[in-house]
Amino acid sequence: MSDCELCQASRFTEWFHEDEECWIAECESCVVPMVVWKTHDHRPDEQTRQRLHDRLVEVVSQFFVDEVYIDDNMRAIPDHYHAHARGKGKWGRQPLERRPGV
Repeated sequence: MSDCELCQASRFTEWFHEDEECWIAECESCVVPMVVWKTHDHRPDEQTRQRLHDRLVEVVSQFFVDEVYIDDNMRAIPDHYHAHARGKGKWGRQPLERRPGV
């Protein structure tokens, strides 16, 4: 889908991870890490969804100190699966705290 912003995967925010299944970067609008499935589809099967969430939590723990929860309510781009790591006890767009030296 050439007109899909997530398929285009432009690198205008910080990227933390990329592999054959997904990429993880700072969300332009939320300023929190998000995982994006490289497949243009809004409904991954449960195993894929769990792998994406696990990878997001794993990568976030390398860069940030906050305990996070996964928010996969796809508000702005509902037709391409992605999920945000939001800090527990923080409001929606409050940035996560970086690990010292990272």
